[in-house]
Amino acid sequence: MLPSRRGFLLGTAAAALLAACGRKPPRARVVAAGSTVLALGDSLTYGTGATPETAYPAVLAAATGWEVVNAGVPGHTAAQALERLPGLLEEHRPALVLLSIGGNDFLRRQPEDAARAALVRICAQARATGAQVMLIAVPRPSLAARFTGSLDDHPMYEAIAGQLKLPLHARGWAEVLQDDSLRADAIHANAAGYRRFAEGLQAAARGAGLLP
Repeated sequence: MLPSRRGFLLGTAAAALLAACGRKPPRARVVAAGSTVLALGDSLTYGTGATPETAYPAVLAAATGWEVVNAGVPGHTAAQALERLPGLLEEHRPALVLLSIGGNDFLRRQPEDAARAALVRICAQARATGAQVMLIAVPRPSLAARFTGSLDDHPMYEAIAGQLKLPLHARGWAEVLQDDSLRADAIHANAAGYRRFAEGLQAAARGAGLLP
């Protein structure tokens, strides 16, 4: 191979590698024990189907030493979470926001573009205060899910995480909600399910650098 041709190929490979690296979220800052963490979401964050002490924010707090504020409101959409966010940020001054919202948008067949825009604005407002954000993917309803019981994350969460360079906890809810033994009903976890989800979220946070 000619030297010029070899150099061209090596340069192309290096550029591709750098581009791939650029798509990865930057390493997060460790959130120390005792820090305030805001869990923003809907009924899955609230803990519908279980008790307050077995909802995932409480389980995560016990495992990490974080002060996790449960800001889940059953039935809320992404737009409603966005409306609540400024007051929550001012009151709690979180070091980290765990964002799990959008399921009610999908169930009510609301425009996906509106849900995506609300999610992006939530992330931007939280980061503007100095908080880190971890995005949590939510499954999308589908005919396949109805007949096979298999769930997949809605692809917009991976897209938003890539766009904003955020850590993403993928398939946490999907794996819990497709397992009959971990559900209280068709769309909510039971205590065992919330514990399983919290364990997966803790592992994802550690992998992202949010935990030592």
